[in-house]
Amino acid sequence: MDAPECTAETPRREPHVEVEGLKLSYPGRTILRDITFTVGRGDIFVIMGGSGSGKSTLLRSMIGLLEPDAGDVVYEGKSFTRAEHEERARMLRRFGVLYQKGALWSSMTLVENIALVLEEYTSLGPEEVREVASFKLALVGLSGFEDRMPDELSGGMQKRAGIARAMSLDPEILFLDEPSAGLDPVTSRRLDDLIVEIRESLGATIVVVTHELESLLAIGDNGVFLDGETKSILARGAPRDLRESCPDPKVQAFLRRSEPPAAEER
Repeated sequence: MDAPECTAETPRREPHVEVEGLKLSYPGRTILRDITFTVGRGDIFVIMGGSGSGKSTLLRSMIGLLEPDAGDVVYEGKSFTRAEHEERARMLRRFGVLYQKGALWSSMTLVENIALVLEEYTSLGPEEVREVASFKLALVGLSGFEDRMPDELSGGMQKRAGIARAMSLDPEILFLDEPSAGLDPVTSRRLDDLIVEIRESLGATIVVVTHELESLLAIGDNGVFLDGETKSILARGAPRDLRESCPDPKVQAFLRRSEPPAAEER
């Protein structure tokens, strides 16, 4: 029998994203089941959990890269999972995505990486495209780096450039997959500050997949903790509140980086 879910109450906001009864699997293997949660408008919502708990798989389903076996993902009251192709395409244009490794085109400069999206989905002329792309780079602190190639940048700068590209179409929702992975503590903190600034300045809802403790405690307004053993949500709420009030040993081990429960050691 599954352990009871731990909940740390957080202020309720207008729902922006609703995940309802999601079941996800790969051939012959269930990854997650009965996943239900709500992301409030303007929240920085963190998807937490250890390696192999299904964090990135859940995000992939939320942006349409993996179809669920059951359940629904709803944006502003409209089903994304069941939407027809054209309607889903319109909804996707309101998303911005930072993939785990940045996913910049290595043969293009930073401004060309962003311009590619603008040329595809807007009617802007060449000069306007470059102006908008340069503005997006300035928003993430990369003014003056427009004509640099990705491999000329540090890991942290590449992540910021990836966020600039994710913001190219002024999305309502940003999805960030492990934005701090592989970064040193100082660079990671600067990226956390940038994520908060984006939320405050643009009013975007931000969904972040992360297992980086300092990052999720610094930026998370709300979130869910996924458990790889039960393949379900083990806890939900603000990470700081869960650390103080959730007695579940797995959650405490994760949020305090203490020794894992004995059952997991075997």
